Amino acid sequence: MGVPQFSLEVFPPKRNGPVGTIYDTLDGLEGVRPDFISVTYGTGRSADRTATARISHTVRSEYDIPVVAHLTAQYLDEQQADEALDMFQQAGVKAVLALRGDRVEGRDPAGVFCHASDLVAYIRKTCPDMDVFGACYPECHPDAANLDEDIAHLKTKVDAGASHLISQLFFDNEDFLRFVDKARAAGINVPIEAGIMPVTNAAQVRRMVSMCGARVPAGITAILDRWGDDREAIKQAGILYASQQIADLVSQGADGVHVYTMNHPATTRKIWNNVSSLFANR
Repeated sequence: MGVPQFSLEVFPPKRNGPVGTIYDTLDGLEGVRPDFISVTYGTGRSADRTATARISHTVRSEYDIPVVAHLTAQYLDEQQADEALDMFQQAGVKAVLALRGDRVEGRDPAGVFCHASDLVAYIRKTCPDMDVFGACYPECHPDAANLDEDIAHLKTKVDAGASHLISQLFFDNEDFLRFVDKARAAGINVPIEAGIMPVTNAAQVRRMVSMCGARVPAGITAILDRWGDDREAIKQAGILYASQQIADLVSQGADGVHVYTMNHPATTRKIWNNVSSLFANR
């Protein structure tokens, strides 16, 4: 059994936010040793491409951490995809996480890359030296009829060239482990990292659950009920819950863990302090 990976997600500052906030996030992660950091991307506007490329360059060149740049598909045409990939390559990015991306009300998709698998195939064709990651949903993609159908689509994405998968957040490890078993049975043999989002406030949990459809198990409900109005207590409980999730996943042979930092470095650092010895032999 190989040593699991430990990776993080950060996002660029909001469009009108100060650029220096990303340095606060990255400086705050000092002491954490991720295998890579992924940098999120918006819905395809030129500002998104520039921000993701700029932060990716910062992560790689100033912090010497491998980086994975997100790229969302449905609002891109081929020219815009080429522009983004060129920016990423100039920034020293070696891997892209190809996503369909969220729909934006009132905006029509470009109709070129209708699915993430279409973008995966395009990147593999136009940038053969670029590694391509993909996303997966342990509890089934909201648009899929059932998990079997979703895994069939995931197999299409892997066959198109996705060589590494990162899961959507989940709160019950059994959901993830069951999903991995089904994916392996379907012939999906690439690494699958578990996406972990620490609970730091009740509103955050409700917002993320409404977006991705993650199930809220009894343990999380109890935390929200007991400490939902106590910011420090719920944060501490969330750090412990995420740390326990990670320990259990590593003990059961997960390929890796991808922590959604929400640009909260102190929370991420505390989790790393709790679990770092589980990744010590990398």
